[in-house]
Amino acid sequence: AASRRRVLQNSSRRHQQTLLNQLREVTGTTDIQLLQQALQVSNGDLAEAVAFLTEKNAKVPQQDEATYYQTAQIGNDRYISVGSQADTNVIDLTGDDKDDLQRAIALSLEESNRAFRETGITDEEQAISRVLEASIAETKASLKRTHPEVWSDSPNPHDRKRQDSCPVGLKNVGNTCWFSAVIQSLFNLLEFQRLVLHYSPPARVQDLPRNQKEHRNLPFMQELRNLFSLMVGSRRKYVDPSKAVEILKDAFKSSESQQQDVSEFTHKLLDWLEDAFQMKAEEDREGEKPKNPMVELFYGRFLAVGVLEGKKFENTETFGQYPLQVNGFKDLHECLEAAMVEGEIESLHSAENSAKSGQEHWFTELPPVLTFELSRFEFNQALGRPEKIHNKLEFPPMLYMDRYMDRNRDITRIKREEIRRLKEHLTVLQQRLERYLSYGSGPKRFPLADVLQYAMEFASSKPVCTSPVEAIDTSAPPGGTTAQVPPAPSSLLPSCMCRPSQRGTTTPSSRLPVHKPFTQSRVPPDLPMHPAPRHITEEELRVLEGCLHRWRSEVENDTRDLQGSIARIHRTIELMYSDKMMMQVPYRLHAVLVHEGQASAGHYWAYIYDPHHCCWMKYNDISVTKSSWEELVRDSFGGYRNASAYCLMYINDKKPFLIEEEFDKETGQVLNGLDKLPPDLKEYVREDNELFQRELQEWDAAQARKAQQEKLALAAAGPRPISTEPSPVDNTGEREHTHRDPEYMEQPSPPNDSKHLQEDTERAISRAAAEQDEKSPEMLLSALKVEYTRLLRLAQEDTPPHSDHRLQHVIVYFIQNRAPKKILERTLLTQFADRNLGFDERYGRNIMNVARAKLDLIKPDEVNMEEYEMWHQDYRNFRETTVFLMIGLELFQKKSYVEALMYLIYSYQYNKELLAKGPYRGHDEELIAHYRRDCLLKLNEHAAALFETGEEPEVTGGLSVMNELVVPCIPLLLVDELEEKDVVAVEDMRNRWCSYLGQEMEPNLQEKLTDFLPKLLDCSTEIKSFAEPPKLPSYSTLELCERFGNVMASVTLGRTPADGR
Repeated sequence: AASRRRVLQNSSRRHQQTLLNQLREVTGTTDIQLLQQALQVSNGDLAEAVAFLTEKNAKVPQQDEATYYQTAQIGNDRYISVGSQADTNVIDLTGDDKDDLQRAIALSLEESNRAFRETGITDEEQAISRVLEASIAETKASLKRTHPEVWSDSPNPHDRKRQDSCPVGLKNVGNTCWFSAVIQSLFNLLEFQRLVLHYSPPARVQDLPRNQKEHRNLPFMQELRNLFSLMVGSRRKYVDPSKAVEILKDAFKSSESQQQDVSEFTHKLLDWLEDAFQMKAEEDREGEKPKNPMVELFYGRFLAVGVLEGKKFENTETFGQYPLQVNGFKDLHECLEAAMVEGEIESLHSAENSAKSGQEHWFTELPPVLTFELSRFEFNQALGRPEKIHNKLEFPPMLYMDRYMDRNRDITRIKREEIRRLKEHLTVLQQRLERYLSYGSGPKRFPLADVLQYAMEFASSKPVCTSPVEAIDTSAPPGGTTAQVPPAPSSLLPSCMCRPSQRGTTTPSSRLPVHKPFTQSRVPPDLPMHPAPRHITEEELRVLEGCLHRWRSEVENDTRDLQGSIARIHRTIELMYSDKMMMQVPYRLHAVLVHEGQASAGHYWAYIYDPHHCCWMKYNDISVTKSSWEELVRDSFGGYRNASAYCLMYINDKKPFLIEEEFDKETGQVLNGLDKLPPDLKEYVREDNELFQRELQEWDAAQARKAQQEKLALAAAGPRPISTEPSPVDNTGEREHTHRDPEYMEQPSPPNDSKHLQEDTERAISRAAAEQDEKSPEMLLSALKVEYTRLLRLAQEDTPPHSDHRLQHVIVYFIQNRAPKKILERTLLTQFADRNLGFDERYGRNIMNVARAKLDLIKPDEVNMEEYEMWHQDYRNFRETTVFLMIGLELFQKKSYVEALMYLIYSYQYNKELLAKGPYRGHDEELIAHYRRDCLLKLNEHAAALFETGEEPEVTGGLSVMNELVVPCIPLLLVDELEEKDVVAVEDMRNRWCSYLGQEMEPNLQEKLTDFLPKLLDCSTEIKSFAEPPKLPSYSTLELCERFGNVMASVTLGRTPADGR
């Protein structure tokens, strides 16, 4: 009975806190006492509570000190919103449109509150219900999504087969990307994984009252165990979480569909898990205070220390996911600082008893798994709808929490005061610097040093007595010939604006010189190029120049001093917490949950760190791919596009048990696969694997029978006529092999190149649909024209090397290299025959089927498939060459010359083969040759420096670099004697080593040099031995374009290399 009372009390407190959070979010009121008063007056009716607060706010504007509160109950729910900051875009009920807004809010809350009064189900639970109904029903027609996230299983089970020990993905069963992101993040916490897998329901469960929680939580725990076991040992590439989602759906009833919020789902999931483990803990520890592993893993405590109207208070609160505001902050530490300190806190640690209000939060106990909710949504009053905050927010891979701990309270306060003082000084210095850099009193400002320079140039110009407005004889130019005003060259005008006579070929005698406005002047030579003083004496000029020179020097010195001081202060602030004493509580980033889209709709995925392979993995529904910190930063920091981190999960770096593998107690070996599972789950996974194995065998047998039947039919019927009907999408085997897309145009589930290409295709289809009837047979032709026009425009643009459109699409490459028309047509048809377009029931599926039918109608004599494959192989070689060049240049810039050499060598060789087929097939050969040559020179210099030390290990290392890297590459530089710079570089390297012959050295060094020099001086151009090319990673088109563009923009050779396009 006591246990039931505690459960009811906790449920009541949580429900009250949920209502308080909703009121705070809707109305913008942060005064907890006022919110509680509104709920008490309205008897829990949210609409009436909103009306009460609206009237209250309209009559009495909130005071600053009322926005900070003292928590009334120590036992408040652990999901209490802490550290919230007021925002200017949050709804303001004090405006003139108060009544309309009040009615709108009341109307929006009416239905959910009526349901709560009738059923006792909270609004949060109803939100869970709405999304789960949508997930199971898969009401595609009502889901206006921008991502094709409801995956359709491939009919070929081999496409769904897990590769080696690759992590298992989760199928999106309809708007459940949020489920996948959260579950994968928790599953990869191996301690959490073990807790779930080894969970067993209470033995006395049949004797316990079968309340709603037990009916819901225990079956859910079993399905979660089943799901985790499949994620551990399944032979499938991805598994279906529908049964676990079904349990969630059955807990509540609603027919409305919406996408679930990650933080709400995580709250509810951890709440259910806590309840399930609590029942088990109470059974296992009779008479003792039970320990709940969920609470110990995910929940911590903080101390709220504050002053309210001059009275000090101090309360301890429990927290789970810690909410942080994003708007107005640049990094995670700024968010935390703002959340930990609210209001004017001078009175917190002063002897005076002032009437100021404020509070500080100090962590007394941090959980092993520390989760931050990043608040990226707000209600825009002007637009009347929620909006997502896309601001950039940086967060570190390692977070030190020492500055926020209660035990470091005094030190942190001192450092915060020092930082505050430094920032005040920094502001003053920045204002002073701005006056130097933006000088003037008008709307346009200029750097003061430049203004003085301009004045000096004006004073030094040649004095002229002629008035600028005096008449200038333009009838005869200085040469005495009759002047004629030349017409504007047609080359300066668009072709559509040129007259027909101007478009013809101009003879050399009639060609007009092109005016270059920045290098030539049409002003007669007897007038100055710039304005100049009309009267100035030598004495005046000397004094003025002296003053201006002195003043400019003083200004430049002042500017440098200010910039130096600003940089030093920035550095001091950055290092404020870098002392060892404040780096004792390290938390490593474990997972980042990313949201892409707007407030009303979007897509979730997760980046999770794999500590055993030391790399980041991207979990995107059924797709699990290797990623990088750079990709994570691009997708998670925000400010780049509509994707940004929504939830950060850090783990205590001093508690390795969180991510440690499980070991066999007898053998000491790491447990993998089915060995990690308890007996009941091991049998469950084994049965599922056997079922999948039978599916593979049945598929193989069916394909063998189909192939045999086709052979018999062909033998009996003779030559097969060309079919005019589209083949079914499900046909595979030989048909799939015949029409297989090039690998860079394949459309599997991973959203890399496939997503990039599919989005381009969908845009073309959308534009075509706007111009054609959606059922018109000409819609495919219209879509093809739209896409080809876009690609043709890209191919015709004159771009610098760092913006190479050939990498964006194969058609651009083909157009620039004049590929046959039939090759272009088939490639475009292949793009529109992508099976992923079948997810778009309105337009995409029809387009896909028509495109596949068109492909079937192409006769063998119309398109030479060998030529078609040759063109696509050339493009694959071009992309491969690009990757070699990109990685080589990146490593070169990092001064990793040993690693960079092979990439640059192979990029040059492969690029040379491409350019042999045409000038637009590859990249700038001179640029690659320069960096290949420079890399060899750097390695030669490094090896020579090692040899000069005379120390045995260094000498051996230097000669090893020469023998293994430099010497094998020399013939490559000598093969093409037309490249004079390469020949000179080889001679320089040889001369460097030959110079040692006349020097005194130890006999052993002399012997090694004598053995080495013949290899270096070998004039043969035969390539005797060479290393295998490095294995290249795969890159999406977006990532390849971005990285290649960045590295090409950063290389400088003192010239502008042409890329040959």
